Amino acid sequence: MMILGNLIALAALSALTAGELLQNADFESLDHWDCWNSHCTLSSDRHSGQHSLKITGRSKGSDGPSQYIQVTGGQVYNAGVWVKLLNDHAGQNIELMNNYEFTDGSGKYEIVARHANAKTSDGWIHLQGTFTAPTNKPIKRLRPYIQSGPEGSVGFLADSATITPASGSGGHVTFTDLNHVIDQQRKSNIVLHVTTAAGINKNDVKIHVLQKKKSFPFGTAVNSWKYNSKVAGGKYGDFVHNHFNWMVPESALKWMIIEPQRGHKDYDLALKMIHSVKSHGLKVRGHNLVWSVDALVQNWVKALSGNTLRTEVKNHIEETMSKTRGLLEHWDVNNENLHGTWYQDRLHDPDYDLELFRIAHHADSSVKLFLNEYDVVAAGSETNDYLAQAQRFKKANVGLYGMGVQCHFGSEQEPDPTVIKGRLDILAQAGIPIWVTELDVMAQDENKRADFYEKALRALYGHPAVEGIMFWGFWDQAHWRGEKAALVKGNDLQMTAAGRRVFDLLENQWMTDETHTLSGSQMTVRGFHGDYEVHVIYQGRELSNLKQTFTLGKGSHTVNINVHK
Repeated sequence: MMILGNLIALAALSALTAGELLQNADFESLDHWDCWNSHCTLSSDRHSGQHSLKITGRSKGSDGPSQYIQVTGGQVYNAGVWVKLLNDHAGQNIELMNNYEFTDGSGKYEIVARHANAKTSDGWIHLQGTFTAPTNKPIKRLRPYIQSGPEGSVGFLADSATITPASGSGGHVTFTDLNHVIDQQRKSNIVLHVTTAAGINKNDVKIHVLQKKKSFPFGTAVNSWKYNSKVAGGKYGDFVHNHFNWMVPESALKWMIIEPQRGHKDYDLALKMIHSVKSHGLKVRGHNLVWSVDALVQNWVKALSGNTLRTEVKNHIEETMSKTRGLLEHWDVNNENLHGTWYQDRLHDPDYDLELFRIAHHADSSVKLFLNEYDVVAAGSETNDYLAQAQRFKKANVGLYGMGVQCHFGSEQEPDPTVIKGRLDILAQAGIPIWVTELDVMAQDENKRADFYEKALRALYGHPAVEGIMFWGFWDQAHWRGEKAALVKGNDLQMTAAGRRVFDLLENQWMTDETHTLSGSQMTVRGFHGDYEVHVIYQGRELSNLKQTFTLGKGSHTVNINVHK
């Protein structure tokens, strides 16, 4: 026993010296863990080591083991724990929580990691996430704890917990790191072979490589009512046409808007706008066919059940996809299914979420179908659950194309590229494209807002799994979060500091416009993917007959030019 005790002590010391903040993180004893309002014992049923912690006798969902640790404001931490339920309760969630205590006596709770609708049949569940300690006020201490709710009647085992500084496992992601990925993923070589006729001095020849359009999708949600009514003298619509290449109707394609009362349908609101933006060259996402969150299901739908409900949903999906056939590139099929399972619960069919995709895929196989979730990148409580969901859908072969990640950063929350990359890395394990479907940040100060948007955009654009980025609005008068999130404001749609920063990235830094004086017979320009023009200037005058156009994709492109007078 003395030898075993020494080994446990050495293991604990080794973990602490490696950056582990939790004491007795492997639960090889009861030491250092508080079990408020519950009963804790050791169990030989473990995930690793010799023991796990068995938690029973809980009176409410928030009762669970905890301990106090010290954290530093602004530091990013990796956190995790393995949990196994001992009995079932419908709708049971398991969560790794943080309870901050500040020196002024106030507190804050946050979810670090969450597994929804957990069951005993899931076995050992890995709760894993990242968090950034707050900087708005001094932290006295942090109490991480494990909870399972909403009922306290469910017991569980806990094992192999960890909280470590993120810098202990690879360091912080810098703009230099992201620029390297952007160069590798978003650009290709343009190889220019240039010959000159007799009498042409190469020093008098300049080659101008000009990108006219970008291939990478940068889009926005658009308010259909404001767009169709040409508010601000049509400047709202003009801004959409001039600054984005994709859009998504913010609400007009949602079932609750199309058919708020049974049989009273309005597709014209969305279709009028979609036809207009497409005439200006934009591509369109569809959002959304079904929304599983209870509060967002129409009352008349909630009155249905059984085959009547199944038929109504199927008819809605088929009709909506028929009316939008050929107009949309994507559909978000079942919005926020990790946060709401109303249809599955109502039909007593946990696999009905898969059936929704089958219906949509059969209705129009040319449209790319997406899951769409929040708390997976801007926050990370659902990141691992989302990966598991995507893997389940992919395995079921129901037509899933990609994962939509909503990125609604909290008020005054500074996006952290290290955290964003870590969460995207997890999601990328599904092996399918990721689209940022709903991006916004919030900051009262315009310059701080500009910093926030830039950090988020660089981290998202600088991840190889991300295939497109959609802002969830841009104008203060048509943004669900108002001026604190806006890129432009006022009736004249004037750029804010955030707007100037964002569109400098999108339209200047991430576009190619280079002019080179001819020195040899070949030159290489590394350009962003998109549509190009090549202009030849001789002695200050363009030779318009030598202009060429092409589209640069993921492979290199060769341009042959013969310069003659």
